[in-house]
Amino acid sequence: MGPVRWNKKKRKVEKKAEENSIVSGSSEESSTDWWDVLSMISAGNPSSSQLPDNFKSTFKVSRKTFDYICSLVKDHMMAKTHFAFTNGKPMLLNDQVALALIRLGSGNSLISIGDSFGAHHSTVSQVTWRFVEAIEEKGLHHIQWPSTEHEMTEIKKKFEKIRGLPNCCGAINTTHITMLLTSSDPEADTWLDRNENHSMILQAIAGPNLKFLNIVTGWPGKMTDSSVLQSSNFFKQCQKGEKLNGGKIVLSEGTELTEYIIGDSGFPLLPWLLTPYQGKELSENEAEFNKRLVATHDVAKRALSRLKDDWKMIQGVMWRPDKHKLPRFILVCCILHNIVIDIEDEVSDESPLSSLNHDPGYRQEVCESVDKAGTVLRNKLCMYFSGR
Repeated sequence: MGPVRWNKKKRKVEKKAEENSIVSGSSEESSTDWWDVLSMISAGNPSSSQLPDNFKSTFKVSRKTFDYICSLVKDHMMAKTHFAFTNGKPMLLNDQVALALIRLGSGNSLISIGDSFGAHHSTVSQVTWRFVEAIEEKGLHHIQWPSTEHEMTEIKKKFEKIRGLPNCCGAINTTHITMLLTSSDPEADTWLDRNENHSMILQAIAGPNLKFLNIVTGWPGKMTDSSVLQSSNFFKQCQKGEKLNGGKIVLSEGTELTEYIIGDSGFPLLPWLLTPYQGKELSENEAEFNKRLVATHDVAKRALSRLKDDWKMIQGVMWRPDKHKLPRFILVCCILHNIVIDIEDEVSDESPLSSLNHDPGYRQEVCESVDKAGTVLRNKLCMYFSGR
């Protein structure tokens, strides 16, 4: 597969089949089984006052977001084969969504999740894949490049508030999704990266609220940041002037600034992509520019860190994953990441420094490619910050 691009009262259990549900249909109700599940997952018996925290820590989403996701995937997930617990009782929509979110959010094995929920591991696998298909079909609109001038203006304002970068539209970064492949796998060498790990690349452009505006995944981890970028439709659209072609701003008399995104030193310096100045002998103004750019670029690192922390299926080393399906799992985790932000609108402005390390063990790449127009744009901003 090629790369993916984007952008109330308790009831008695014996009364009805739906009371076997892990999570009940309304945000105000919960079945007896739900408390048992929380006890198993949280290694304790939560009191009523602890429910919201346990719900969020277990499913990585709030009750409100859980209900929204259920409404989003309902038609797709309930239209085909019906699933059941090992005791023969049918799984309701909420049960299936809960299983899928636990699988994606915990990264635990199919067997351990199945044992916890009273479901066969093959059922957990099938339910999760059905969920992935449903989110792809119904949730892709949660990852998209801003389509209106108002949306982009709001993004620019928020970026400028961070460290003063004007007209900035996004921050780009990459991370590795590591895999454990056997030597007998005929494609193993294809996925071997510079750290001798088998991995797949995820490239993401994040907004100031940590929401992904565009993603590309599916390429082998051996590819450089620059080569992944240049293979993307986003790159081609920017080069043709189809993106980042909005309003220019005037920095000073006769000095205009076009729209751009920012990246680290692993990316090329382009007319629409600004990267830090390189070298040991930087001027005071260049060093100041770098500080501003790096501090602003942290939003991309925080977004990827949060993604991997919430959706742990793509955080650790994946054991012999289906490399054709993996890009779709990654995409769905990114969509869920954005859904949480869209529905809950809850993002911390500050993150611990350790949380920025979403790619442990990988050293910073350095790309020497420099475009003259990009140099001019960067110098304009550097002079602007120096007051000249």
